[in-house]
Amino acid sequence: MSFSLAASHAKGKFATDNIFGANAAAVQAEAKVGKEKVVNATIGAILDDEGVLACLPTVEKVFRALPTVDLVRYSPIPGQPAFLQAAIDMTLGEYKPEAYLDAVATAGGCGVIHHAIWNYTELGDTVLTSDWYWGPYNVLCHDALRKLDTFQLFDEKQNFNLQAFQTKVAGVLAKQDSVLIILNTPAHNPTGYSLSDTEWDGVLQVAKECAQNPAKRIILLVDAAYLEFAGENSECRAFFSKFGQLPQNLLTIVAFSMSKAFTMYGQRVGAMIGISSNKDVIQEFADINQYTSRATWSNINTPAMATMATIYHDAQLKAAVDAERQSFYHLIRERAETFVNEAAEVSLNMLPYRAGFFLSIPAKNPEAVCEKLQEDYIFAVPLAQGIRVAVCAVPAYKIKGMAEKFKQAIAKTE
Repeated sequence: MSFSLAASHAKGKFATDNIFGANAAAVQAEAKVGKEKVVNATIGAILDDEGVLACLPTVEKVFRALPTVDLVRYSPIPGQPAFLQAAIDMTLGEYKPEAYLDAVATAGGCGVIHHAIWNYTELGDTVLTSDWYWGPYNVLCHDALRKLDTFQLFDEKQNFNLQAFQTKVAGVLAKQDSVLIILNTPAHNPTGYSLSDTEWDGVLQVAKECAQNPAKRIILLVDAAYLEFAGENSECRAFFSKFGQLPQNLLTIVAFSMSKAFTMYGQRVGAMIGISSNKDVIQEFADINQYTSRATWSNINTPAMATMATIYHDAQLKAAVDAERQSFYHLIRERAETFVNEAAEVSLNMLPYRAGFFLSIPAKNPEAVCEKLQEDYIFAVPLAQGIRVAVCAVPAYKIKGMAEKFKQAIAKTE
């Protein structure tokens, strides 16, 4: 660009999103050859086995039945109290830690990450996450004038690489007074991995050791956007109880998203949940994050918050939504199992999948592999180290045979 009026920190910004770009290519292919011939494994949204975007039926019913006042009125800047309480109760379930808790409504789970970066790191600081990660983490950091660094997610046995995590956390804290660590679990995007209880113990032991220095601040952001599709309610939430009675200079933030949990992607509603052993830290958490909300988007979508509050505080509605969600969970689970089993049959190397919307295939040249797959009208998302497959979006009959196609495409591009 030869002429610019942008501020120095904004010059050169240009967003090319691999996910939406791959989806656009798939849509174009559908228009050319027909939807039946195209496998669109790009977007993180549930499609039914007819290839139609799915919505939980009871959620749709409640949403459409809201009174006009709930469709048009403003909500409080922090969010509707009934929604915030529902977000805390639903996310933590029976595993609420022994700690002070509060929540602030955000523009989806992405809004949680934005606020955490802005309010818990300094300009120029480094934020830490795993080397397999959701691409917008990097965009959010850079737009806030921060940097993103990564640790190796898997060790040689494809377990969580605790040693790499410990080394990177220590390295960041040697250069700055605080560290924001983003862990997307359970049902990690893009791999489908979930930390085990033992791995969580290791993560928290590292964090507590770092917190022994009172001059350091450790912020652990658990991006739990896919929690509702990570397993049975009890087993996938048990780790939350581990966040009680932690050092006061160790704050846990949990990112909740209505996009996935209530299939309300476009409504853009989430909540950041703060967990701390110190009451003052939680009061500050509520104060500074609602302030940033006012300075960023003001307040959050009222109808979506009202929908969730209505459902969660009505036992019959909640039971209906829980059952419908479990049906979707099993739908995705069956698709993933088909891919995983076929991958094993053809010796296709893939990262360990536990649950969730996505799984990932390592590749030396992801872009080339995706281009080769497109010759068979299979569309997936190229990442830095491999390819993301959105099994949530691919009807079961189209999953069959995909692993073999991936194997062939990788062989032809190496």
